Amino acid sequence: MTDRPYKGVFPVVPTPFTETGELDIEGQKRIIDCMIDQGVDGMCILANFSEQFLLTDAERETLAEVCLTHVAGRVPVIVTCSHFSTQIAVARATRAADLGAAMIMMMPPYHGATLRGGEAGTFEQFAQIGAGAGIPIMVQDAPLSGMDLTVPFLVRIAREIEQVAYFKIETPMAAGKIRALIEAGGDAIEGPFDGEEAITLMADLNAGATGTMSSALLPDLIKPVLEHHVAGRADDAAAQYTKILPLINFENRQCGLRACKTAMMEGGVIKSDHVRHPLPPLHPATRAELLALARALDPIVLRWGK
Repeated sequence: MTDRPYKGVFPVVPTPFTETGELDIEGQKRIIDCMIDQGVDGMCILANFSEQFLLTDAERETLAEVCLTHVAGRVPVIVTCSHFSTQIAVARATRAADLGAAMIMMMPPYHGATLRGGEAGTFEQFAQIGAGAGIPIMVQDAPLSGMDLTVPFLVRIAREIEQVAYFKIETPMAAGKIRALIEAGGDAIEGPFDGEEAITLMADLNAGATGTMSSALLPDLIKPVLEHHVAGRADDAAAQYTKILPLINFENRQCGLRACKTAMMEGGVIKSDHVRHPLPPLHPATRAELLALARALDPIVLRWGK
């Protein structure tokens, strides 16, 4: 398992379903094995890109057990445990730690468009999770929560809550926030990550990001960007990123979480790219364009199962 600080490419693990919408457990194991073969540095389960908001509590428990057992320590696993209820979030995080999670990812507590935990509630929730789980926490700073997590507040929780050391920044102008967070937080910011399928990766790396949480569509092609960048080969990093950016852009802007499962079905990793209602399937024309962009790059996902 990778030693801390965790860094590199930590993609979100998609959740496969059968054509009738049940969990595909064998497909889930194949996805994990495919991602290991993609060369990921770690992975994140039960995230928004895993359709966590469409899973029952019992399904979450099943998937956590299946994924962490099947990974078996080959790479570190981050488990998303966000919930508005602090009691439930703590229980989820503690259970994930007991199952072998390397890290917990949390959004600030929110529900719907207007109900927020606020800074005080967020601080208290994260502190209780840290005390209960005892493993690192990654704060997911994303517009979905509707909360403005300011740099001073993020620095405060990093300094005052021992387990809070990682930050996934997905806000507009993420690079500027990453840069400000590192400058203000110093050594307390162990792992600044970006997200959003790596659509702003080069700017974020230039700002000091040390990791990215992409989808599992093309981590094998994203990883060289980070490797070139950390080695000081800025031109090579930019050239690789320029090559793969059209596919990343299409995934982020046109497909969302459906892109990865569509590619995995095409590559024989899983049998179905079903998404649960009310999410609609990809339009056939969008699917064709996605796969055409992917085939031009020949990512592992399109040939892993063939």
